[in-house]
Amino acid sequence: MRRSVHTPAPDVASLRARLDRARGAAAKADTDALLIAPGSDLRYLIGQAGGSFERLTTLVVPAGDGTPALVLPKLEAPGYADVPTDELGVELVTWVDGDDPYRVVADRLGGPGRVAVSDTMVALHVLALRDVLGAAEQTLAGPILRELRMRKDAAEIAALRKAARAIDRVHARVGEWLRPGRTEAEVGADITAAIEAEGHTHADFVIVGSGPNGASPHHDVSDRVIERGDVVVVDIGGPIPEGYNSDCTRTYAVGAPRDADVAETYAVLERAQRAAVAAVGPGVRAAEVDAAARDAIAGAGFGEYFIHRTGHGIGLDVHEEPYIMGGNDLRLEPGMAFSVEPGIYQPGRWGARIEDIVVVTEDGVESLNTRPHGLVVLDA
Repeated sequence: MRRSVHTPAPDVASLRARLDRARGAAAKADTDALLIAPGSDLRYLIGQAGGSFERLTTLVVPAGDGTPALVLPKLEAPGYADVPTDELGVELVTWVDGDDPYRVVADRLGGPGRVAVSDTMVALHVLALRDVLGAAEQTLAGPILRELRMRKDAAEIAALRKAARAIDRVHARVGEWLRPGRTEAEVGADITAAIEAEGHTHADFVIVGSGPNGASPHHDVSDRVIERGDVVVVDIGGPIPEGYNSDCTRTYAVGAPRDADVAETYAVLERAQRAAVAAVGPGVRAAEVDAAARDAIAGAGFGEYFIHRTGHGIGLDVHEEPYIMGGNDLRLEPGMAFSVEPGIYQPGRWGARIEDIVVVTEDGVESLNTRPHGLVVLDA
């Protein structure tokens, strides 16, 4: 039997306000209802993420003044026992095997002209809902909900700050494990244990990219044995019990770097990351932050080695809006939280990345990660 994980939820007033804003946003988008599958959107709205299985669970959020309903299998209802449905004004609608849950949803909606489904709703449910909703247009709920989720409130920022401090404590200990003769996987296992010990529910990702593996931004870990002189990219993070995520990268050297160009190249990366953070502020376009980092790296002759966007939003998901990249003219607003993580990756040689989570404030920016940015040269 699969069970939901019970974790702290926002207060009822905050959840009610989110549901109200979601109804209003749906109406503004000329959408009759939102159909929210288990996942981060559901957790944002009712404080419980649940799980997506072959049996349909969905939160039906009518636009305007309609009553939301949580439609779910009766056998899954105990997993939502902590959801304050009465206080939230959410009706609990259960079904049992043999019922048609898609028809249950359709009957509640009447004859909608347009419904928006969660971006991550599985095709099994999307297509079945399409069959019962007839001529209703299906769109994605993401563009509607991201306008709400991008702007973090004080409690969300506090949770992100807590997560950042926890992952900073792990980075402060990396020197205990990163040594010549150990494999990336061995180091990664120690880091994973520390992430959990420092207050995360689990490690969502642990990248230990040593030597040439550091030139692959999403390397993960391998059986490569770490050597004296290696430059090593360590990118780690995960959720704390409140559901909000950490994500922080620092670059280490196991003893003196073997390549003569490391110090000079890394100095370019430091300048780029510093310039990008300094560019953050209310009213600044996301693309301008990306350009601040990219121009510094390209100006030093390393433009071809910076192969990804400068940052991504973070919250209940590790990657969410806003995305800090070229072509994104979104103007930043207070409460938006995202990574600033330029990198320089030289295939076959080594790579480096510096990543902090930052939050836009009323008059500038707050960096949530506070570990030093310089290349950390470990005794070896």
